[in-house]
Amino acid sequence: MNVEVFDSKEELGVKSAQDAEKKIKDSIKKKGTANIILATGASQFETLKNLVSAEGIDWSKVVMFHLDEYVGMSDQHPASFRKYLKERFVDKVGSSKAVHFIKGDAEDTEAECKRLNEIIKQHPIDVALVGIGENGHLAFNDPPADFDTEEPYIVVELDEACRRQQMGEGWFETFEDVPNKAISMSIKQILKSGSIICSVPDKRKAKAVQECLEGDVSNIHPASILQTHQNCTVYLDRDSASLLSGVK
Repeated sequence: MNVEVFDSKEELGVKSAQDAEKKIKDSIKKKGTANIILATGASQFETLKNLVSAEGIDWSKVVMFHLDEYVGMSDQHPASFRKYLKERFVDKVGSSKAVHFIKGDAEDTEAECKRLNEIIKQHPIDVALVGIGENGHLAFNDPPADFDTEEPYIVVELDEACRRQQMGEGWFETFEDVPNKAISMSIKQILKSGSIICSVPDKRKAKAVQECLEGDVSNIHPASILQTHQNCTVYLDRDSASLLSGVK
């Protein structure tokens, strides 16, 4: 795992997007296509803004998956991650090879997981864009995260810290409005990605960053598992890196 620290979240967004751009282009050049995972939330604003404006990516050769979606949520809800990605990615890049959204409002969530699992098993992931939550979660794998399941997508319970983060970022008016469950990509599925680009700006993430990057690998700090990945780069700004040893 590599760690890069930048002076601002804007610079972080430029550099992480350049890394993603290069890796996507390399995958297309090597095998004619690129299978990618996109994260959502406030931490991804700058990265996605720069990625969709990158020149020379043939998006018609890119297959997109995303990390998670709230159970029971329509894609018209302001907090929907499908809505987020449609507005910030799909509508910006035009026609991609395929977009595999998680249908959070599917009548049968287990069947929806099974549907996605069959699809992603046929699409080895080349590049995954992820973040780290205030509680150290990776995707919606809140602590204590399941490090053992082999299923690519699973139904998870959201803890209080996670739900308060979602409200604090302005996606919901009240804490009670935040759903209790989500469909999330599993830890093992994320780790199967050829490369992982983790963007984590903001002071409110500093404690989680310190615990996950400098502490032991533990499902109590789920994103600590990124320490074990051979091709993962974590992009931080000065605020999110402020509690790391050796960072001024």
